[in-house]
Parts: sequence; structure tokens; C-alpha cells
Amino acid sequence: MSRASLFLSAVRGGSWEARLRRIGRKVLWTALVLLGITVISFGVIHLAPGSPTDMETTLNPLAGEAARRQLESLYGLDKPLYVQYWDWLTRIVQLDFGRSMSADSRPVLDKILERLPLTVGMNLVSLMLTLLIAIPIGVLSACRRNSLLDKTVTILVFLGFAMPSFWLALLLMLFFGIELQWLPLSGLTSLDFAQRDFWGKAADLASHLALPILVYTVGSLAGMSRYMRACMLEVLRQDYILTARAKGLSSAVVIWRHALRNALLPVITLLGLSVPGLIGGSVILESIFALPGLGQLFYAAVMARDYTMIMGNLVIGAVLTLAGNILADVCYGLADPRIRAAGEER
Repeated sequence: MSRASLFLSAVRGGSWEARLRRIGRKVLWTALVLLGITVISFGVIHLAPGSPTDMETTLNPLAGEAARRQLESLYGLDKPLYVQYWDWLTRIVQLDFGRSMSADSRPVLDKILERLPLTVGMNLVSLMLTLLIAIPIGVLSACRRNSLLDKTVTILVFLGFAMPSFWLALLLMLFFGIELQWLPLSGLTSLDFAQRDFWGKAADLASHLALPILVYTVGSLAGMSRYMRACMLEVLRQDYILTARAKGLSSAVVIWRHALRNALLPVITLLGLSVPGLIGGSVILESIFALPGLGQLFYAAVMARDYTMIMGNLVIGAVLTLAGNILADVCYGLADPRIRAAGEER
């Protein structure tokens, strides 16, 4: 069956009942995985030493054991663990993340929504830059294997891969922020941000986010480009590539139209697995650059044993992880119609 017929069968084939069943199974499986993640996370954070009441009673000489018990009753920490989890789960189903156990007692969801755009925005920009740079580098290195270009790129990529992100961040701050004084060292905006016009505010934000995004990109670029090179080398050995060359197709058509699409499938898997790094990888860099993002909020919640805030961040991370897997499945079908055809047959 030709590629065109496979594509048409993927689009037209299959009944609506089969599609609905497949979607229902995926939704049910996603919900079960999310439930399992919350159960394990809830248990682990309560096994950690310390309690939210320690921050309010240990450092206060006037707070005794009675005050500690009163706070535990207020937060519901005096109940059995399974009762605490059930109370939390019933609120989460209603999209009520509860209130933070910190001093401000603000709703957890409000605090997360304030920080989420910055963290997700920086990582999405970094991801786009990584793909725009890593895919051409990997393809060129595979097509010119063992050449001077391939060896040079390999050395630079491994240097970037071996360099810790926090150390690279400090070097860039020293060079661009202190020696050259081109970019600010920390924070999200300057002191005169409110007095600037639209383009001035945009330039100020870009200057503050340039170094964090650069560190994100360098850290992801090394692994992605090597992965793309390995996938491309594997695809170039396939018989259909030799057939396409034998038919007289140009190298550009063979590489960028036929080989690249199949080489992207493993890269799509890597992208789906990198989605959880939107939060986890932001903790260190947001602390170094003093950025008010979700990573910094998560770190502060862990240090304060703010259980509701920690669980709220973990739920967001789990949802992003599962969404990345679903997005990877969709991208599989876009990259290879045979996968969509196989899904319709099931």
C-alpha cells in the first residue's frame, strides 16, 4: 500500500465508535496514572522530616505544644493520612487546590497561576530554539559523518553536555553581566519598568530573560542534537533511502523530505519526556537568577513543608507530563500516517 493510500485510510478509515472507544481508553488510563502519581506523592512528602507547623512554632518562643496541636487541627494534620488524602482529593476534583500553609494563606491555585506563565514561557522559547538549532545540526552531522564539521560539532556539543547548568549560569553572569555589563544579572524587570513604553518594557524583559533562556537552550541542545544525529544515521541506512537515491531524487529531497520525517519519531518521544523538566529544571536556574517562576515557588514550598503548595505543584507537573505523552502520540500521527492507520484499525 502506498504512502498516499495509507494517509487516506488514516483520515477516512475507522468508525466513530472505534475512535470514541480509543479516546475513552486513553482518558481512563490517564486518569488512573494521575491518581497513582498523587497517591505516591502525597505519601512521600508526609514521610519527609518536618512539618508545616515547625516554621510557626519552633522559631517562636511563645508557641508551646498547645499552639502546635491547634495548628495541626487547623491544617487537618491530626487526621489519619488516608483521611487527609481523601479530603485533598475531593477538593482537587473540584479544582480547589486549597490554601497555602505559609504565612500569607493565599489560595494555592492563585499563586501557581501567577508563576506558571513565566516558567512555561521561558521553557517553550528555549524548546523552540533548541529544535531550530539541534535538528539542522544533527542532520548535517549525520550527512557529513566523520568530517571536520561533524568532529567540531561533536566536541562543542559534549562540552555543553558536560557543563552543569548552574556553573554555566554563573559564568554567563560573570561575563555578560559584570565584565561586559550588557545584561542584567537577576530579576525580571528593572526599577524603571513601569515608566517605559511598550517596546521599552519588551526590551527590558528580553534582556532579563536572555541569560536564563540561553542556559536552558545550551543544556538541551547537546542531547537533542546528538539524538537527532544518531536517528538520522539509522534512517540513512534504510533500503527506501537507497531506493530514493537510485530513482534520481536530489540529496535535499531525500534528506529533508523522506529521511527527516522518519528520524523525527524518536525525537518526538524525547520531547514528550522533556515536558516534566518545565518545572523540575527551573528550580535551580530561577533561584540563581531570582526569577519569580514556578520553580522558585516549588523550592520555597519544599523548604517550608507547605504540603498543599507542594501537592499543587506536583499535580501541575503530572498533568504536564501526561499532556506531553498525549502530544507525542498526536505528533507521531502527523509525522507518520502509518501510525494513524494502525490506530484506526485498533
